[in-house]
Amino acid sequence: MKRRTLLTTALLSAAAGPALAGTAGAAAPGPSVTRRATTTLDERAVYFVSYDGLVNNNSFQKNGLLTHKGYQYAVWYTADRNAVVGRRALGASTWSTVKVGHTLRYDDSHNVISMGLSKTDGRLHLNMDSHSDGFTYVKSVAGLMDDPAGLSWTASRFGAPRSTLDGLPLTSQFTYPQFVAVPDGRLQLSYRTGVSGNGRHALAEYNGSTWTDLGEWSSSTGTYTSAHGSSTVRNMYLHGIDYDRNGRLHSFFTWREQNGAVMCSPGGLTNHDTGYVHSDDRGRTWRNDAGAVVGTTGGSDKVAVTDSGLVVDPLGPDHSLMNQESQATDSAGRPHAIISYVPGRFGQCTTDYAGDRRANGRAFHVRRTATGTWRKTEIPVPLNSSQRTRLVLDRYDNAYAVLPFGRIAAASAASGHTDWTTLFDGGGLNAFGEVVVDETRIAQDGVLSILYQVKSTGTTPSALRVIDFGLPA
Repeated sequence: MKRRTLLTTALLSAAAGPALAGTAGAAAPGPSVTRRATTTLDERAVYFVSYDGLVNNNSFQKNGLLTHKGYQYAVWYTADRNAVVGRRALGASTWSTVKVGHTLRYDDSHNVISMGLSKTDGRLHLNMDSHSDGFTYVKSVAGLMDDPAGLSWTASRFGAPRSTLDGLPLTSQFTYPQFVAVPDGRLQLSYRTGVSGNGRHALAEYNGSTWTDLGEWSSSTGTYTSAHGSSTVRNMYLHGIDYDRNGRLHSFFTWREQNGAVMCSPGGLTNHDTGYVHSDDRGRTWRNDAGAVVGTTGGSDKVAVTDSGLVVDPLGPDHSLMNQESQATDSAGRPHAIISYVPGRFGQCTTDYAGDRRANGRAFHVRRTATGTWRKTEIPVPLNSSQRTRLVLDRYDNAYAVLPFGRIAAASAASGHTDWTTLFDGGGLNAFGEVVVDETRIAQDGVLSILYQVKSTGTTPSALRVIDFGLPA
């Protein structure tokens, strides 16, 4: 039987530490943002609040914005619920759009559109409109992403919507599509099978011609016991799934228990602990922080709550811990994550998940240092929201937290990421809450693109915009 143990986590508040990146140091610039242009994708994008989020602005989309070969791409649903893909040349003020033949089925903010690029054949892939049921998949013609200036942006460049991956059906309970670009040019699709509180994570892979289902890699079984009770069924929620430049696949996660008996109050949420795993063979086997194999994709031994060495920041289910926050890797391949919850100084039992997060929630930066230890720093900016924060790193490994409402806080690599300060207060955006960031653009031209939707009421459509910030050159 597997045992659950905790990794030692060092906590920092304001003390300086060593620079974490080989490119960073005393001579490297600290974090900064220079506001550039704002462009409008849609003056009347669909708007409804569900699960306290918007379908066009759920930060766990991967990718809602994507940049390749001098062009940026975006996906969203219009006021009449049509799924749309837009593109622009970098720096352009207008977007060209095409409808891809699908309309949003439900008023459910989970049913996001995610984009992926398969570099082996230059196709754009879309997966959309799913929450514990079937999905819709669309892909472009080959080469569309490789010659954007030469190929017209029309609906004829996209195939018909399908309920399978080119005939591969996957599961009838499908949620959280995230396309992952493999360094060798392949494209993977991460997804959850099952439902909240009883689900497993799985991978599919596209080699340039064929999709293959690699299978599930996380387990929903095993016993978790808190101070209040026990649970035997759960699911893993990923903060992300990303390859570093050396080909290692990283994933932070939280667990959500099905049995509310583990909580101090029924008004809380059963999320607990921040865990971490990685893979050095394109997601076939998974290892804990110490390098021990803890699961095999498609095999009988999957990553489970009872495995040792998974937890890098222990936290019980009484603090409104958010699932699916964000992660990144620095220039040395070291993993970083943002997590958020209600710290113990505000009490040891949250009784209203969303309300307590709005009142007292805080975001934290968790990262592995050059010595292999884990450190955590509180970002000294109240969330004032129940929503998620996005993490990005610039070319010097300075860290930026894009908080709800489009606020930006940052910390320098030279300080050991302890000198967090606000660089942009979100003024003038009137952003709803969560935002989507272009993870792919920063390395290409040093620009942070943020997609946000203007706050509205009820189901009144509102503007969907992208604002660009220049980062240190």
